[in-house]
Amino acid sequence: MIEVSGVARSFVVAGAGRRGFAAIAGLGRKGEASRVVHAVRDVSFSAPAGQITGLLGPNGAGKTTTLRMLAGLITPEAGRLSVDGIDVVARPREVLARMGVLSDSRGLYPRLTARENIVYYGALHGMEREAADARAQDLARMFDMTALLDRRTDGFSQGERMKTALARALVHDPANIVLDEPTNGLDVLATRALRDSLRWLRTPAGGAKCIVFSTHIMQEVERLCDSVVVVADGRTVASGTVPELLERTGEADFEEAFVKLAFDTAKVAA
Repeated sequence: MIEVSGVARSFVVAGAGRRGFAAIAGLGRKGEASRVVHAVRDVSFSAPAGQITGLLGPNGAGKTTTLRMLAGLITPEAGRLSVDGIDVVARPREVLARMGVLSDSRGLYPRLTARENIVYYGALHGMEREAADARAQDLARMFDMTALLDRRTDGFSQGERMKTALARALVHDPANIVLDEPTNGLDVLATRALRDSLRWLRTPAGGAKCIVFSTHIMQEVERLCDSVVVVADGRTVASGTVPELLERTGEADFEEAFVKLAFDTAKVAA
């Protein structure tokens, strides 16, 4: 189970002299104009085991920053994050042992084979080589990628890279899975394969995983998620099932409901 309560995080962005440079306060050049960007202001949600929880919001809403805090890559300025009751900030290694993270940037080592990428991550989690290799074989069968195992990942298609990265994230059989916009750049068949894999992983046969799925694509949420958390302007503005959010907004179309929740509610909050 993943719980996020009232988290917040801001960054200092230096002025035009270093356009696009984001830094922790105080790292900008002397004399430069700078501004504070509130990437996350107040995000809260709970994701139970055996369900897929969708984190939905427009670009820049704070989804990726929230997930990076959950993965221990960024320290929150306020609030609390926990995985299976373990505090992320206080005990990050224990949290990572219970979590598989698939970020938007796949980060595969191109000169290694798919098997080597997976086994290497198993070793980082303390697995013996034989156990990690056996797990790689099992995951390859699960994701229909056995033919890819001993090929270098350099030159893989987006779908092949996604399968390898997902297998790598699951090599240590974590109870919790976090995916940041995993369907970016995937074709229809690869997207369907990913959906099927996630649906199976949430079942008892697949381990009843707790899955948090970040996206800004409404169709993915409708087809995949058991519950939805809508984030806008760095805040949680709504949560519930798709039917509940449709009822709340009085809309029959989920895209229209999302627009009301993400933009109209955010304007009121601002």
